[in-house]
Amino acid sequence: MAIRSRRKTIFRVLSVLLLLALVGGTVYAWRAFPIISGYFAKNMASAVFLQHRDPAAIEREDLSGFPFSMASYTVDLRDSSVSASVWGFARHKAIYRKGLGCTLLNDLPESAVRAQRFMLPSAPPRADSLPWPLGERVADSIPTAVNAQRLQAAIDGALSATSSEGKPALTRAFLVLYDGQIVGERYAEGVTKEQVQIGWSMSKSLTGALIGVLVKGGRLRLDAPAPVPEWKGTDKEKITLRHLLQQSTGLDFEEDYSKPCEVTNMLFRSDDMAAFTARRPLREAPGSRFYYSSGNSNILSRIIRHTVGEQDYAAFPYRALFHRIGMYSALLEPDASGTYIGSSYSYATPRDFARFGLLYANNGRWNGEQLLPDDWVAASIQPGPADPNKRYGCQFWLNGTKEDKPGERHFPDAPPDLFYAKGFGGQGLYVILSRKVIVVRMGQHPIDENTFLKNVLAAFPKNGP
Repeated sequence: MAIRSRRKTIFRVLSVLLLLALVGGTVYAWRAFPIISGYFAKNMASAVFLQHRDPAAIEREDLSGFPFSMASYTVDLRDSSVSASVWGFARHKAIYRKGLGCTLLNDLPESAVRAQRFMLPSAPPRADSLPWPLGERVADSIPTAVNAQRLQAAIDGALSATSSEGKPALTRAFLVLYDGQIVGERYAEGVTKEQVQIGWSMSKSLTGALIGVLVKGGRLRLDAPAPVPEWKGTDKEKITLRHLLQQSTGLDFEEDYSKPCEVTNMLFRSDDMAAFTARRPLREAPGSRFYYSSGNSNILSRIIRHTVGEQDYAAFPYRALFHRIGMYSALLEPDASGTYIGSSYSYATPRDFARFGLLYANNGRWNGEQLLPDDWVAASIQPGPADPNKRYGCQFWLNGTKEDKPGERHFPDAPPDLFYAKGFGGQGLYVILSRKVIVVRMGQHPIDENTFLKNVLAAFPKNGP
């Protein structure tokens, strides 16, 4: 009798555990599968239609890790789209539109999104015969102050570097500028200098610069309440444009790509990413705490849209900034509502990302014209008061300001004045004013940034040319 009773107890316990596992699995699938299929469809589509890569190579290099390996997909060249699902569930579709890149569909009908009209300016023809940076012609020799052997070794090391897991990091491009000139440039096999690369969160720095253009024109004020319609008459009306730029809005927003949360739901389950973020409640008082949030950058992007107006918005980033500094390859992808995804989805060639870095190295001035406010770069690379580590400015990361304590800097072997735009997977634009050096690294997985910066800087004199 006792044995039979124990068997019943064990059976009941196992039944409860099985039920809990089924419930937990169902909840996980309901929350995670749409994010997995959305990520897969969107990134496969952009890699196929913007980078013109082979789908099998994209799957192998970019999307083979768990949990994305659970997804299946179809590339439809007839309507320029990619559809993906997880075991037949949570089907997602991303569509390509010329000049706009790829957009992930959620609740809005595909017909409504395809019917949107964007007035985009044509990029001027690239002046290959003009010297860099106004054109593409690069000098045959490099300055004698540069140690060519050390620089080559640093670039070779970056191209062959492995990730923290010991796997190939797939560095696709590595570019080095010294005193404004290209002195080192390498691309992985099969990658050309004309192929655009995804910037991921480097896009935030582009968005910050576009805000700067509007501040210079007197159309926005940094310390005025951010013009967000949902916040009018609420406690969130205390959030300023500066709070958004410095990532100190106080909004309840979790930035963790390892699980379903606000950032993944925003990027892969939302048609209007700025509205999604604007609806989040306050977690603490604006300006009181630094918390890095892609949602803040998408609110900034929609502020740009509302400020310049619907008729001019689509063309504004290109006419006001990109084409004026020769970033003719640059492209911003919109969400389904038509707002550029200012947090994550920019594409450009490594040379064009380097041009953007050069704009900031030149204090916002390009070819004799001041495009950003005179004090914009200085303000952008000053740490926000809510950041205790002093490593974030206005949509740019900072190395820290400890001249005599390199161990407290993010990159101990790089100068304290280094500032950088950083993207998922180790995309990076690094500007080192004191050494007149700019580095661009594009790839699929992060590598040891401190090491490659140390090795690059070893090739240059410490006191400029």
